Amino acid sequence: MNPFGKSTSFHNVKTSKVAVACIATALLLSACSSATDSESPSSSPPTSAGSADSAVLSFDSAAMDSVVSEKAEEFREIAMVVMITTPTQKYVNTWGSVREGVNEPPTLDTKVRVGSNTKTWTGTAILQLVDEGKVAVTDPVSKFRPDVPNGDNITIGDLLDMRSGLYNYTETLELNRALDEQPERVWTPEELLAMGLSQPPYFAPDTGYHYSNTNTVLLGLIAEQLDGKPIQQIFADRFFGPLALAGTSFPANTDTSIPTPFADGYTYSGNVETLGEGKEALPQSRLDAITAGTEKPTNTTRHNPSWTWSAGQGISTANDMATWVKALGTGSLLSPATQELRLNSVQPTDGEGSAGYGYGIAQMGPMYGHIGELPGYNSFMGYDPVNDVTLVVWGNLAPTADGFAPASAVAAALVPFIYGKPAQDTSDDITDTEDANGEGK
Repeated sequence: MNPFGKSTSFHNVKTSKVAVACIATALLLSACSSATDSESPSSSPPTSAGSADSAVLSFDSAAMDSVVSEKAEEFREIAMVVMITTPTQKYVNTWGSVREGVNEPPTLDTKVRVGSNTKTWTGTAILQLVDEGKVAVTDPVSKFRPDVPNGDNITIGDLLDMRSGLYNYTETLELNRALDEQPERVWTPEELLAMGLSQPPYFAPDTGYHYSNTNTVLLGLIAEQLDGKPIQQIFADRFFGPLALAGTSFPANTDTSIPTPFADGYTYSGNVETLGEGKEALPQSRLDAITAGTEKPTNTTRHNPSWTWSAGQGISTANDMATWVKALGTGSLLSPATQELRLNSVQPTDGEGSAGYGYGIAQMGPMYGHIGELPGYNSFMGYDPVNDVTLVVWGNLAPTADGFAPASAVAAALVPFIYGKPAQDTSDDITDTEDANGEGK
């Protein structure tokens, strides 16, 4: 469920660690390796776009198309969308069909479930409330939720940057079994929170990093309390309207539809069978059956995503994700001081040099953004504020049968076509981010 690694904790509402790591590595490697590296899929060295000092290359669209097609076929995707923009260039690839059995290519306005990219909405809402003086990142969680164990010592900031130690409810057998047996079940945020709080914490607050959806569900409940509105109205008033995100929405917990036009989601993987480190890939017998064509993927389009709530229930498009992630990276929705606070909150997720995570935002090389996944959909969004580069990818068969996050993998594979001079190992960081954050479970 990770791009260059297996799914673990940052993208999928389950575990997207490897994805972030991969992208981080790719971004960092492409920035740290020569554009003429023999590993580049391009047959000839890309050239720099703009001045000789530009860190961005002229796009080799034909070679990039080959990479997307190769990866999409390798991962057995049904559809994929890629969009990359710079101040002078735009690359778009809309591959495949929005669902099996039809010839309907996706577009930049095709809607998909974006999983943990929703966390950036929740984090930004909290930070806007910081700007409004309604909360501080240093406030103890007990100020708003006295029922949280050790809440006097867990801060709002600890929830935002995944350092609270609170157990990730999507790692429980209870939830995963229910998702397999009752995919239509409607979950309430309080049910999700209770599952997480019933388990022992991973560590004392602010002494480690563990991607936990419990943190973001708790933040969503606090945002509702402070703003006096349901979370979907908070997102609509604060983000979807002001940024004109016409294709973006946060459905009611009972609503399993996706507004048209949309892509169906598919997966080969069950939840319990892939729960736990090292179990992301399916058994060889299943892989053989899939290769032989005797096993078909499950259509997850109408599976109820309420088990993710403010951590992953969002719907969006490639165009809207590009608009959103640029706002995220530039700080246009926050005061300069709060945006600085957010970017300064980023810390390595797994030692020095790995991808970083901060207040509802991931850093992968020079890019800020996030990765999202839930069964059937995987998406990556990143924005580089220094070079004004936006990268968005989504795929609608996720995780892959081998346990990879397809969108993150494609993003990491395309990084060498974007950057020339060393910036950072962005591809590796993309992978690290997925590793460090996992897919939601």
